[in-house]
Amino acid sequence: MSIGLLGKKIGMTQIFDHKGSAIPVTVLQLGPCIITNIKNIQSDGYNAIQIGYEKVNSNKLTKAEIGHLQKAGAPNLKYLCEYRVSSVENFKIGKILNVNEFKIGHLINISGNCVGKGFTGYQKRHNFSRGPMSHGSKNHRQPGSIGAGTTPGRVFPGKKMAGRMGGNKITIKNLKIIDINIEENIIIVKGSVPGKSGSIMRINKE
Repeated sequence: MSIGLLGKKIGMTQIFDHKGSAIPVTVLQLGPCIITNIKNIQSDGYNAIQIGYEKVNSNKLTKAEIGHLQKAGAPNLKYLCEYRVSSVENFKIGKILNVNEFKIGHLINISGNCVGKGFTGYQKRHNFSRGPMSHGSKNHRQPGSIGAGTTPGRVFPGKKMAGRMGGNKITIKNLKIIDINIEENIIIVKGSVPGKSGSIMRINKE
């Protein structure tokens, strides 16, 4: 895996190409991120780069987090993320990463938490069909039978039932970079990405 960036989702809009076709795009603000730790095979058993994003006040972090960042000479950063790399020779602690790492036309993978929908029923959550709506039926949105009787005498874990929907980590692959604004650390990608505006995004190079 190549090293990526952390950023925020600004929102969605559309742009028009030279043919006049509307292209749905998502605007992301990435970085700048700071390398806060470097792991290698000798000390940790694998090669990885840890980066930090978004400066915050010290009261937003624990003493352990503050000490870890001070050891690297980094400011107080709210989000930390680790990327495995094949070699750590070209990285050093304190190096700043920004959208210069990307180019227009590159394909990237974007991960984030999708929008939470709260507690939902089994029809919305699992696309179950409803019961009959007429002829005296009283089984419209009920889940129906959920298990056997005497044997096994219980409901197996993992049964598709009502519960909390959304809020899961989703990764969208092969999103094409349409445009880059280096001054504002903004990139525009074709298509949609998980999460609402302001959500933290994790970007990997394809």
